[in-house]
Amino acid sequence: QVQLVESGGGSVQSGGSLRLSCEVSGYADCMGWFRQAPGKEREGIASLCRGDDMEYANTFVGRFTISRDSAKNTLYLQMNRLKPEDTAMYYCAAQPGLIMSYLRLRRDSYTYWGQGTQVTVSS
Repeated sequence: QVQLVESGGGSVQSGGSLRLSCEVSGYADCMGWFRQAPGKEREGIASLCRGDDMEYANTFVGRFTISRDSAKNTLYLQMNRLKPEDTAMYYCAAQPGLIMSYLRLRRDSYTYWGQGTQVTVSS
């Protein structure tokens, strides 16, 4: 069983930055960040698997960075140069087994999910 608790969301102006955190209890080989805007599908942002193997969706390369602090059992998502279209609920996800690289940004690859943290970017 894996439990995930996100934090760090909030309201920010366009061009600003936020760092999301996801506290993890339990073991996971792969973890990911996803987001879901109203009326849209949940989309994968980035994943981090055992061995610090990272994947990013092209849309977020250069603006968002995934990282973790193993000592704190915490996964992070640093988000820079935020835009109004980044407004969404952000979720972290975890999977105890390894995930093939081409599947790591698919929501159905993950079993465990946090409750989400809201990010609102104003213009």
